[in-house]
Amino acid sequence: MSMEKPKTKQSDGIRQKRQAAAEERVDDFRGYVGLRSMLNPIWCFHGFRVSVVILTIFGVIMVFSSSSVYMIANDQSPWSQAIKQGAFCVLGLIVGVACMMVPAELIRRASFAFLLVALFLQSLTFTPLGIDAQGNKGWIGLFGFTFQPAEVVKLALCVWLPRELISAQKRVNKVGPVNAYRRLITWLGLALLLVMGGKDLGTAMILFAIAGTALLLGNFPGKWLAIVACGGLALVGGLVISSPNRLNRVMATYQTCSAADMEGVCYQVVHGKYAMASGGLLGVGIGNSGEKWGYLPEAHNDFIFAIIGEETGFVGASLVILLFLVLGWCMLVVAIQAHDRYITLVLANITVWIVGQAFVNIGVVVGLFPVMGVPLPFVSAGGSSLILCLGAAGVTISMMKQQPQIQAEIQRV
Repeated sequence: MSMEKPKTKQSDGIRQKRQAAAEERVDDFRGYVGLRSMLNPIWCFHGFRVSVVILTIFGVIMVFSSSSVYMIANDQSPWSQAIKQGAFCVLGLIVGVACMMVPAELIRRASFAFLLVALFLQSLTFTPLGIDAQGNKGWIGLFGFTFQPAEVVKLALCVWLPRELISAQKRVNKVGPVNAYRRLITWLGLALLLVMGGKDLGTAMILFAIAGTALLLGNFPGKWLAIVACGGLALVGGLVISSPNRLNRVMATYQTCSAADMEGVCYQVVHGKYAMASGGLLGVGIGNSGEKWGYLPEAHNDFIFAIIGEETGFVGASLVILLFLVLGWCMLVVAIQAHDRYITLVLANITVWIVGQAFVNIGVVVGLFPVMGVPLPFVSAGGSSLILCLGAAGVTISMMKQQPQIQAEIQRV
């Protein structure tokens, strides 16, 4: 008994020192009041999580509202799409919590293996398992379920590119830039080719944005980066010009639609604007959309923001935009303050993916961009996007937990 008492006192002393250190680190940020609180990583940690939860729950509600008429027209229960989205939401939350519990260092080490899995899944789209959806062969079907592997590729690139860039920079003085960056260029090029091979240009452009962000912030050689950027623009331009469907989408966005075009490429764009214009300031009320009655294609998917604008008005649409701004701000604040460069790059990549894709989707609906077929993260119907976005949110939380002030706050709780 006498031998255990010193051990207990020693452990209590260590615990007290850790608690004091944690409180001291948290106290460092108590001076952030008013607008300065926007720079507080603890506030950003909580703000990010709350924003993800609100967007996800609101997404399920809007999927039900925007899909109910379509489901009835197809002899299904008006609740069927909402129930399916709710199941995806639960599965996504499980994936998100699992990713949240994985330490950042383990994510770093497993990132290349995760990339290999993602590329294998993407390659299955070229097998008999591949499914052609609206001209894009970017889906696989198995046991009655469909899945879009490109969503996995997005997350894989977000966590692997930073590790590979940091590793290449350590080797560049020893083996030269060509040998140092050869592996990165090879695997990144393969990922982009596999996605673009399925003719999913919208998703490929999101991957280009993720890769460009990582290369730019990761000190990739400037001349090479310029070549990659010019090559990417030329490739995208060539794919648009070579496809009458893609070219017509661009023309429908940036030219005045004639009466003859209203039944063609302009139809979806114009009805999306009709929905937004009908909402006014406060909207017509959830469930009261007129455009979802067979007028607006993909009302519960790529064009769900149009239904949000119609049913909740300018106020509701603005709140959705604000939530995505909060997500982006919170991730960037923690990224800038992170001491680990890998964490900084991962958070920047995920920000470009989630927030960038959100504003591309919104831009398509309001007529700033041509129709690309990218969903609104956390909100649009579809399991692949929702599950992987929630997984990315879990990875983000895991990275944020490495920040000293956030770590101290978690220990206090």
